[in-house]
Amino acid sequence: MKKELLDQNVILKLSLDFSLMLIAYCEELDALRKFVISKQLLRSGTSIGANTVEAQNAESKADFIHKMKLAAKEAEETQYWLMLCEYSQNFPECKALVLKLEQIQRVLAKILSTSKKNNRIAQ
Repeated sequence: MKKELLDQNVILKLSLDFSLMLIAYCEELDALRKFVISKQLLRSGTSIGANTVEAQNAESKADFIHKMKLAAKEAEETQYWLMLCEYSQNFPECKALVLKLEQIQRVLAKILSTSKKNNRIAQ
């Protein structure tokens, strides 16, 4: 992905930054032998960015909305895994990830509401 595209697209930048933070966090979890949570968290958390990137080449407005909805669903799942980390004993601090994820969720919600509204207008 080109740096120019990242600089111009807020959700792509946020989701990439989040994924990089998440990889580091999951490496900490692996070192603590928390493999099950680490695997689930890494899978759902990095899928947010994968879906937003895929949405950039959507075949239609409806396809774009669908892919962004998938990203939002993955964000919800990731929120659950982070909540488990936050409230479980002997897990590393994850507040920065929680805050970054909340930011991503707000941006995704705005993208979806705007896209749905514009899609209704175009029809």
